Amino acid sequence: MKIRWREHEVLLATILTIITAISYIADLQRLAPWQLDDIRSHFAKDHILFSLIWNRLFPQIGALLVLYFSYLWINLRILPDTLHSDTDKKLVAIDSKFVSLEVISHLLPKKYIWGVVQLILISYLLALGANVASYFARPHYVNYGDFRILALFGYNDHPLTDLLAGFGQALALVCIYLAYVAIREFCIHFITTTSRRSSYYILVTNQITGSFVIFLCVPFFLAVFHLVGDTPFFEVYFAFIPPCIITYIYTTYWLFPLKGQRTFLHSNVIFRLLFILLTPLIFTFVAVEHYNPFIGLFWINVGLQLFIVTPVSWVLYQQKEDKILQLRGVEKELVRSKTDLQFLRSQINPHFLFNALNTLYGTAILDGSERTAEGIQKLGDMMRFMLHENNQDFISMHREIDYLKNYISLQKLRIHSSSAIEIEDTIDSQYCNHTIAPMLLIPFVENAFKHGISLNEKSWIKIKLECDQETIRFEVRNSMHLHKSNDPEKEKSGIGLKNVLERLNLLYKHKHQFNAHGDGNEFVVLLVIQP
Repeated sequence: MKIRWREHEVLLATILTIITAISYIADLQRLAPWQLDDIRSHFAKDHILFSLIWNRLFPQIGALLVLYFSYLWINLRILPDTLHSDTDKKLVAIDSKFVSLEVISHLLPKKYIWGVVQLILISYLLALGANVASYFARPHYVNYGDFRILALFGYNDHPLTDLLAGFGQALALVCIYLAYVAIREFCIHFITTTSRRSSYYILVTNQITGSFVIFLCVPFFLAVFHLVGDTPFFEVYFAFIPPCIITYIYTTYWLFPLKGQRTFLHSNVIFRLLFILLTPLIFTFVAVEHYNPFIGLFWINVGLQLFIVTPVSWVLYQQKEDKILQLRGVEKELVRSKTDLQFLRSQINPHFLFNALNTLYGTAILDGSERTAEGIQKLGDMMRFMLHENNQDFISMHREIDYLKNYISLQKLRIHSSSAIEIEDTIDSQYCNHTIAPMLLIPFVENAFKHGISLNEKSWIKIKLECDQETIRFEVRNSMHLHKSNDPEKEKSGIGLKNVLERLNLLYKHKHQFNAHGDGNEFVVLLVIQP
């Protein structure tokens, strides 16, 4: 299951942008003749010929699109490139008495520097876009009344005379948004990787963010098209709708699952139901503080939550009860399997470290210190992975891919001089934004290098990894060779593959497909996971 917070946010921004753009066009039709004459008179004083298109619609929509596409660039390009980069990690040795520029360049990877540069450029382009729009619109003529977006970048009654006008405000807006992004990414990371009930919490989070999109779009649409006038609609909306959403999520994902087979008259159930009274109290007080009949509205709100929203939530809950209980119960099964998983992991760690050390030993014999140093670098990255990520329940696919690439590179060092051995790895990580159990893929590659390489016969290993929105597809092909009687690997237990198959059954039951077969010439392993 994938968290949809970022997607819902982009959807919200897109909907609000479309609604705003349409409202700008509609506002042109509502301008009274006297309003047009008043606007023209301001332009005439500065000897400027007024045009509805160039001096009103173009600046409004132009500023809106600059803001929208800047938002998209930050979310769809800068943040993914910075937070999920495939840049190879380097081992950095820091002398306590001397820090070189090379060390500093390692401590501050280029991707972060490039990300900061792009954010500064976007801030400048936002300010420049507002500057150009102000040049055509002259919003100071109407005290920025119909140009609220331009007002975000400060008062500018001499547009394009200062090319840095508004840059400080634009940079502040970007920094404020980045502060929100930091909170968002922390929450997403916590929900998807460190939380035990990650799938269940992802489901709840998706419900919350999806509801939030609808909750904001409705009043925004009504406001920009002036459909509710001076009625107390918005006060009532913000007093009643948020408690409805909170009550639905609270009862569906917490109260009803905990209720179990008990009746609604059970003391624990009644006590938890009383919690519903808090949300009407808070939102009614905040939204309708200007209205005298506060008590009456409060009890109407309470009645709405208890006698309409809660029963409707119960009906909806029963339609998806099995799925919710299954997701809530997943952790219980994982807890029961914790001992098994820790035991299996304890076998994985030394297994691969010893394989890597053996490879380095062979490399040192065959070549000089340069290749050995490169091998040590790869080993260092792998050990770092072992110490940190391997003890987590789930990690980012990008970290798993980093480990996979390091292992393949390490093996290539050992066999690079043999023309009879072909190693082909096609790893497309563009859409690999999922999480995965650590070290789930590497045993198949290790097995291919163990059984698929012969220094006396033509050998090949072909590794392919690709992802889409729903699945991870991993395929490994290797040549097959008969083991000689004196082969030291012949009697090995092969705990790697056995281990990973057990973990697949524990963590991805009914959510993976595994197929392994050989024809005497080639052995093929295909794994498809629905993370």
